[in-house]
Amino acid sequence: MAKMELMVDETETLGGALEDIRAFCAVVELGSISGAAQHRGETKGAVSRRISRLEQRLGTLLLSRTPRAVTATEEGLAFHAKARDALDLLDDAAESARQSQAIPRGRLRVTAPHDLGLELLPPLMTRFRAEHPQIAIDLVLSGRMLDLAANRIDLALRATTGELPDMGYRASTLGEFAISLYAAPDYLDARPTIKTPDDLTAHEVIATRDNSRDHVRWQLVNGRGKTTEVVVRPAMYSSEFSGTHRLVRVGAGVGAMPDLVARAEAEAGLLTPVLPDWTLARARLHAISVAGREAPARVRAFREFLRRHLARSPARR
Repeated sequence: MAKMELMVDETETLGGALEDIRAFCAVVELGSISGAAQHRGETKGAVSRRISRLEQRLGTLLLSRTPRAVTATEEGLAFHAKARDALDLLDDAAESARQSQAIPRGRLRVTAPHDLGLELLPPLMTRFRAEHPQIAIDLVLSGRMLDLAANRIDLALRATTGELPDMGYRASTLGEFAISLYAAPDYLDARPTIKTPDDLTAHEVIATRDNSRDHVRWQLVNGRGKTTEVVVRPAMYSSEFSGTHRLVRVGAGVGAMPDLVARAEAEAGLLTPVLPDWTLARARLHAISVAGREAPARVRAFREFLRRHLARSPARR
């Protein structure tokens, strides 16, 4: 049998062509044009025109019409068998797409900086998976802001101390946090007490971000809005907060890191807040997605999970 191709004229819509195929399948399955018309809520004339249009596109006769009956031709039966399978696949795909908006399931691709991805997300992702075992998570760590569409990213997490640049995507704020000073208890036990910002000059300091000079100016703000500046000479530098975190944990000195990262270990006594009334900066954690409220259910579920978790753990002030 010659191969039949469904040629859709540029003046027609694909949806219209699919409805013509559905009408044809209904005629074959119900045995009459009148039965198909009643099933579809259309007139007999409308269904007949659909069949004629489909036959014209395919260039072959699909139905043999007599005054008393309508039967499928050999070509019509072959076309029906494959068309029905194709329509079932399309219906399944459409239902899956609809359910993705209502049921949190599927694969969730999340990107985050190394700091958040290594220090903050693992326990949260584990807890989220316990609530939503039908969601699999891909974590993509990158210091660059990846293009979400090009990299098939569902959600990007980014922290900023100012406004987010315009990226052409939807962004929502998950919560606020502070960047504060911490040290290991063993380190503080063996060093002079730190009571004021000026006392930092007598301590081993770990500075985050590369700096070509041998000193760093830290501006600290207390809860009353007072600002003070202290010049420290770092013993070590780390290009990321995750590096600072690890150095502080092993007793290398005093370092600045986000409260989001340090909070759990501070509560467990593994880290000690230094100058707890002072902070270096305040920042926001943002969730960025291709679609905001229209995002798939798995994306909305993870975004709201993070927002709830952060709301239960206010940043140090």
